[in-house]
This record gives sequence, structure tokens and C-alpha cells, in this order.
Amino acid sequence: MLKAEFRNERDKFFKEVENLNHPNETLVKTHCSYCAMQCGMNLRVNTVTNKIIGVEPRYDWPVTLGKMCPKGVTAYQQVNHPDRILKPLIRDDKSIKGTKEGFREASWDEAYDLIVKNFKKLQAEYGKDSLSVYGGVSMTNEKCYLTGKFARVGLQTRYIDYNGRFCMSSAAGGLNRSLGIDRGSTVPWTDVHETDCLFIAGSNTAECHPTSMFRVWNVQERGGYLIIADPRETPIARRADVHLDLMPGTDLALANGIVNLLIQNGYADEEFVNNHTNGFAELKELVKEFTPEYTSELTGVAPEKIIRAAELFGKAPNAIVMFARGIEQQQKGVDNVSAYVNMSLVTGKIGRPKAGVATITGQGNGQGGREHGQKADALPGYRKIAYPEHVKEIAEVWGIQPEEMPQAGVSAYEMFGLMEQKTIRALYLLCSNPAVSAPNLNYVREQMKNLDFMVCVDFYMSESAEFADVILPTTTWAEDEGTTTNVEGRIIKINRAQEPLGESKPDWKIQVEIAELMGRGEYFSHLKTSLDIFNELRRASKGGIADYSGVTWEKIDKQDGVFWPCKSEDDPGTPHLFLDKKFYHPDGKAKLFALPYTPPAEEPDNEFPLRLTTGRVVYHYLSGNQTRRIQFLHDMCPEPFVEVHPETAAKYGIEHEEKVLLFTRRGEAEYKVKITEAIRKDTIFVPYSWGHEKSINLLTIPALDPISRMPEFKACAAEIKKVQAVNTELKKVQ
Repeated sequence: MLKAEFRNERDKFFKEVENLNHPNETLVKTHCSYCAMQCGMNLRVNTVTNKIIGVEPRYDWPVTLGKMCPKGVTAYQQVNHPDRILKPLIRDDKSIKGTKEGFREASWDEAYDLIVKNFKKLQAEYGKDSLSVYGGVSMTNEKCYLTGKFARVGLQTRYIDYNGRFCMSSAAGGLNRSLGIDRGSTVPWTDVHETDCLFIAGSNTAECHPTSMFRVWNVQERGGYLIIADPRETPIARRADVHLDLMPGTDLALANGIVNLLIQNGYADEEFVNNHTNGFAELKELVKEFTPEYTSELTGVAPEKIIRAAELFGKAPNAIVMFARGIEQQQKGVDNVSAYVNMSLVTGKIGRPKAGVATITGQGNGQGGREHGQKADALPGYRKIAYPEHVKEIAEVWGIQPEEMPQAGVSAYEMFGLMEQKTIRALYLLCSNPAVSAPNLNYVREQMKNLDFMVCVDFYMSESAEFADVILPTTTWAEDEGTTTNVEGRIIKINRAQEPLGESKPDWKIQVEIAELMGRGEYFSHLKTSLDIFNELRRASKGGIADYSGVTWEKIDKQDGVFWPCKSEDDPGTPHLFLDKKFYHPDGKAKLFALPYTPPAEEPDNEFPLRLTTGRVVYHYLSGNQTRRIQFLHDMCPEPFVEVHPETAAKYGIEHEEKVLLFTRRGEAEYKVKITEAIRKDTIFVPYSWGHEKSINLLTIPALDPISRMPEFKACAAEIKKVQAVNTELKKVQ
């Protein structure tokens, strides 16, 4: 890292460069379209063509200070990409679903007529709930909010859920249960580099959130400590003071073992625990059995590493516990989150600057997108459909009677089960690609194929769009405006840099127009702009846990974002949660949970002796529908691979870059081998940002967390076979 004085000089230079006037160009201040770091950027717009032509970093953005990753640097290239869908597309009745073939261009009127005709026909024959909506959280808060209203008021169906179910739902469940509130971080990101110890579990931070790494490294530069829990020796794990190289799916045992040592070795803050938490006695009793030796037996982590990690965390004056999909995408993801939160609560390292907990959010608006009504059981402001008073409050804003509010639906994966049963007969899909991102894909794709009618709203032909009857062209993030809520819980502003390409329309406008054609215009026609929707969202969230009522677009610009809750226009927002040591449970206390360890749903056996885990690479985002089209990103990582330890490779007789077949009880797929010592001998890893036959989710297990309904993407039993050996077996069978 550069010395502070050199960093200051460098940043001064780049600010001067940023302010240079370019001929025939203007700069539009905005944020990246990808992960929840929401890095600040200026989009370069040609004032003659009114098209985006490039990007410059924003050094005034306090979260990332001019940092950008390979995805962010090239994000602008998606806007005017030749693959953009520019007109509505309608499928020929004779074509086969699940392919790109058989679509023809149509007018918006023809596409809308076909959609409304089918939606009304299905609801007349099978009821309002025969329709479903499947959303996403790479959209603005305005679009996420309206999607919930569109489903429940415009289409009058109970069946709505979103792709955050596969991303942030376990973090939400665990944080709500332990702290009474689900905000991604209890501290602003500007605190991260000032803490004394970072404990990061289940996050390949250097690849998934690379622009946060300068803060992570600064902790060590200042003499602090870095502890990483991950089955792989990722780039951040290589620099860690302690790398807890656990078996996939064993995080709960590891957290219990560390909490036991924190208590036994005198690192518990008894005053804080007694005054501000419930459940300590039960937790203390349960974790007693998780000695370093027993924890090591369950997790595969050496006892001395567990002891050292607990010592470093316990002695640190301030510490932040951070976690991501590695611990959350499990059938006990909610328990994992609560178990790691226990570490902060037991030691009292929460409710003050430089100390707390944070989930490292994956999708750009993974926070805001789950707060305002896309979840199956949720309403705006993080209200719950199960509570009559919550329903009454939102019904009043929406202008409907409380009894008109549909009941809670089911989670994203469970919607496919209802498609199989023909309870759900139509799907309205936007900002998501479940034909790549869902587990057990052979099953999921079959259910999408068998729908009576499907609409997909996207700006590219995704693998999911190939199953649609109608595809509607939407805009990219740079062709609309609105707000998102970043990894910290900071509400920020996305600004339009160019007009929509071709005949594409923003998602919110499409929803308003369909609702009007469905005869529900009285509830939507007043929403003429994104700002109209945001102001209605403010009213709808008022009084809820996620209270945005005091947030204005002007305040966002003035303050470089606003942290919720923000309850009035003179309220600056809440960067630090719990400074008054008041948690969001009715008694004001946090809850410590005593959580017995259970293994993954599927453990290795003789038939499938390896542990399969999945994740990301730095060059791709989510299902890869955007990033796989960007030439540089594609060139840097053109195809998925399977990481195998050298000793495991030798056992199977596998060479580096040889193609092998992976098998689980749900399917098979072929991958090129990457031999590396950076993975456990009993574990294999495959990134998931590819579709069709390359998708690793053909193999993953749909075991669901009982609370969050998160699938267990991070652990299942698998086997490797050489392609040649499989071909020989097939010949014998024939």
C-alpha cells in the first residue's frame, strides 16, 4: 500500500484529471450497476450522439474513493451493446421453448394485447393466484417497490418472490432474529479500515467486492488482524493472520467453537450481555461441548487455528464480524448468521463505531430490494403480511381495502413446485435469470417450459427468456433514474445518462401500462416518473423498520447518500445502529441463540465422496447474462472450471486443464480442471455464472433453510469421472 502522503497526492492528481473538460463530452454522476459496493462513477456521454462512450471513477465517493473493479470499468459497454433487445418479441406457437429460435418482433400494442388476454383468461379460469411475479434486486428501489405493488394490486396475486431469495434471505432472517432489524451493516463502510480485527466468514472478498479491499488491508497495516473462514485459500485468505479452512457446510460448528472459547477465556462482556441481551445462559451451556478438538473434528480446521482466532478476536478493542454467501447459502444459513452475530454480542463489540456486524451484500440493491415488498411475505418498510396492522397501513397508501391484500405466497424455489402442480400457470419474470441461478436446474427448466404462459422483461436474451412467450425490452441502469441502497444501508442516487435505446422502456413504466390494461389503472396512473414512485415509497415505508420517509433525492445528493432509518426531512439518517444500545426487539435487547449443529443436507459417501461448493469469479456477475457479453470480461474468464487439489487430482488420474464430468444426484456437467493447492482435498469448487449445459446449478441441491427458504448452494455430495472412463462405461452398456 502507498504511504498516506503519496495516496493524498495521487488522489489530488486524479481529481484534477476528473475535472478536465473533454470536447463534446459531459459527465453524468452515478454508480456502478453491479455489486452492492455501488462504486461511484462518472459516465462519459457524447453530447453530439447523446450516447455513453466511457467511464471515469469518482474520487469524491466516500465508500470506494475512486476504486473500480474490472466489471465496473466495463459496465458502460452493456448499454449500447449489439445484443440489446430493442423491440418486443413474440414466440411462434410452433417453436420449442428453451431455445432462442422462433421469436419475431412485434409492436408494444400487440405484445400487451397478448399478455393481457392470457392473464385475464387464466385468472378467469383458475383464479387470481394462477399468475406469478418473479423479481430481482439489481433494480432501483422504485422498481422493486412497484413490482410488489404490481403483483398484489395490479395482478391481484399472492405469488411474488425474487432472486434475493438465493442471495440475501438468510442474512435477513438471521439479522432480524438476532437484532430485530435487517440492515446490511451496523456501521458505515468508512469504519471498516479503522477497526482492530476483521473476522470475515464465507466471503471471497477480493474477487466479489474488490473495491473494499483497500480498507481490509489497511486494518493489517495499522497493526490489526484479519481472520478468514473459507474452504478455499482465496486471495484474501492468503493474507490472513488466521485462515480457518473449514469443510463446506460446517460454519455453525466453527462459530459455536469460537463463542465457547470467547466465554471460557474471559472475553465476554458481562455488563453488556446482562443489560442488553437475552439467552446467554442457554448459549453458554450449549457451546460447552464445542471444544477446539470437537470443533476441529466437525469442521476440519486445526484446533490451534480455532484457538488463535478466538484469542485475536477476543483481545481486539474493536472488531467487525462480516459474512457473505458462503455461510448464508446453506440449509442452516439463518442459524449460521445468528451464530456469527453471537460473537459480537457476547463480547459487546456492537453498537459503537468500528465494531459490529455486516453482511457483504452481493447484488447492487440486495438491501433495498428486500425491504419494500418483493418478498413473498413482506410489504414496504419491512412490514409483514402476517400482521393485520401492517396490511392496514399499506392498504391505505395503495388505496385498497385491507381484505383485498393477497395473503403471503411462497419462496422463489417453491414457486416452481406450484408450477408443477399447475397452481401457478403464468410467470411474469423481470431482472432475474432462474434458468441459471436456481438450484436443481433440470427440474426448474422443466417447470418453466410447462407454463401456460410466460413473460420475460429483460434487455438481453437470457437463458430464462428462451422459455418465454413474450419478451419485453427494458432499459439498462444508465437509461433510467432512481435510488438503490448499498452494502452499508446507504440510500444513493442512480442518474440517467442516455435515453432508452430503441423501443425499450423502464420496468416501472411497463408495469404501470400493464396494470392499466388489466383494469387497475386507478392505482397506478398517477405514477408518471421515478420520483413519483419514490415519494409513494416514502409514504409506504413511514413507520416501518426500513423507514425512508425522511429521504429525498436532494438530501441524497447533499450528503453522499442517506442511511436508513431516516424518519423526517430534518433527520440526517443513521450511519451507526444501536449507539444507544437499544435493539429492535420489543424489550430493546438483542437475542443470543443457542444453536445445535447439524450437518449439510447431503454428506459425502462412497458413491459421491467429494464436497461440491460454488461461488463467483472477479470477472462475472450473477448468472453472467451481462458480463459474458463484455469482450474483455469474457476473454479473461471465458468458461467455468472445477478447482481440484493436486492430491485429489492424482487420486483420480486427472491432469491440469483436462475435461472431466462432475456428477451429483441431480445431474452432470463437464468442466475443465484447474489444479490448485488453494482448496481442501475433500472439496471441489465451480463458479456459477454460465448457462445451459455449463451451469453448475444443474448439480446443486434444493435443500431449503426452514426460515429463509434459501437453497444449499454451498454444499452437496459430488463425484468426478474422467470423460474417457465415462465413454468406456457407456460403450459397455450399449
